[in-house]
Amino acid sequence: MSHPFTRRGALTALAGLAALAARPAFARPFDEVNADGTLRVALYGENAPFSEMRDGKPVGIDVDLAQALAQALKLKLDLRLVDAGENVDGDFRLNLWKGDLAGSPLADLMLHVPNDKLLGIRNEQVFLVRPYFEQRLAFAWARDKMEGLSSFPDIEENQIAVEGASASDLQILMAENGRYRNNLKHFRNFEEAAKAFLAGETAILAGTRPAIEAALFEAKVGPDRFPVVEIALGGLVKTNWELGGAVRSDSRDLGYAVGEVLGAMSEDGRLKAICARYGVTYTPPKGF
Repeated sequence: MSHPFTRRGALTALAGLAALAARPAFARPFDEVNADGTLRVALYGENAPFSEMRDGKPVGIDVDLAQALAQALKLKLDLRLVDAGENVDGDFRLNLWKGDLAGSPLADLMLHVPNDKLLGIRNEQVFLVRPYFEQRLAFAWARDKMEGLSSFPDIEENQIAVEGASASDLQILMAENGRYRNNLKHFRNFEEAAKAFLAGETAILAGTRPAIEAALFEAKVGPDRFPVVEIALGGLVKTNWELGGAVRSDSRDLGYAVGEVLGAMSEDGRLKAICARYGVTYTPPKGF
């Protein structure tokens, strides 16, 4: 996923004093979670089709997954949608092991975090849970505007709707030494890019495959009009990565329990069924 963020304003001295006085908040090992009977799960907001607020309620693949995890562990779900910070490291710090200035209860589990070895190494306070989904960059193209799209040269003079500063944006900017830079039409977020594409403003839509598939599914249009393709590209930009969960390092027993449920859900088709509700193809990580 792209990682939109909002910077907090400068902290005042009064807020700093309040932080010193606030009681610390701790993530909890599995026995404490069981004793409380509640699983606190943090998901990213504005992250359709995985998690977003719609009509005042959280919806999405990760929302349904969190509910299924809590049910499997025989716990009540305490779900909170959080803003993405400047980077995932900061999100771990705020939501899993340090907390905010007010001493709000920390989450026991975060979902939709990159299952990346280097990320885990530099965040020793956090334990990464086994991945449950492989995220991939993709393109949708309009049959009434193009003959086909299977490689970057097929883009030719066609415009591409894309969220600015996203992984897809960077992928295209770097392709063939910036050859397609002028083809890009940037939007504030993926939702706006998808609306422009569906309205015929561009011939191509770039984004993650789940986001593209969900947008087409919601618009009730399929591959007969807008095929979805993935284009291999070497270089520095990753075109696929695995998504998993994270718990605090002293809550590894909880992480193992969650991992076992995730593995079972992948094997028995429950994860595939959850994704299908949103028109998304379930792509299991290579470990499954």
